[in-house]
Amino acid sequence: MLLIVYQSGNDVEINYKKAFKWLLSSAKKENSNAQNNLGDCYRFGRGINKDETKAFEWYLKSAVTGCVLGQCNLGYCYANAIGTIKNETKAFEWYLKAAEGGNAIAQSNLTKAFEWKMKSAVAGCIKGQCNLGYCYANAIGTDKNEAKAFEWYLKAAEGGNAIAQNNLGNCYQFGRGIDKDETKSFEWYSKVPKVEMQLHKII
Repeated sequence: MLLIVYQSGNDVEINYKKAFKWLLSSAKKENSNAQNNLGDCYRFGRGINKDETKAFEWYLKSAVTGCVLGQCNLGYCYANAIGTIKNETKAFEWYLKAAEGGNAIAQSNLTKAFEWKMKSAVAGCIKGQCNLGYCYANAIGTDKNEAKAFEWYLKAAEGGNAIAQNNLGNCYQFGRGIDKDETKSFEWYSKVPKVEMQLHKII
């Protein structure tokens, strides 16, 4: 492909400016891979002046349209304040999306993200407690441990987190990390505001 040739230097002299030109054209046509590569150009100053804000913007476009590389890079931007304000929660969310898409780098970075969630949960952040429970339940950045998942879901649920309340109902319903108890399962499911659950993304 022409863009790859321009960037890799195979058979022709490397010309980042031409590569940037073609990537920009393709990115504007909603090509998610080109959008991610354009983010790289802006981030590292390839064929264009370095601009971390624009790098972040193109990674965001790429990530939203489903490119796992873009999702991983967006997570990295949030984790390291590249072109945006540092936001470990959003970094975790985008690393998770990329990891679920099979990106090995994102899967590795989730180990660090798990440490963020642990600090957040211990500090009393209700959303952090819920996310930590999710990490334990799904072996994200740590070994799977349904008992610990239940423990953190319970803390978050008692703090009023609707997602944790729903997940706690699930734990009691299927005996995940706790003995099955249909009565308690129903009680926790009943606490979940239906409207709020529709507005939240379960992670």
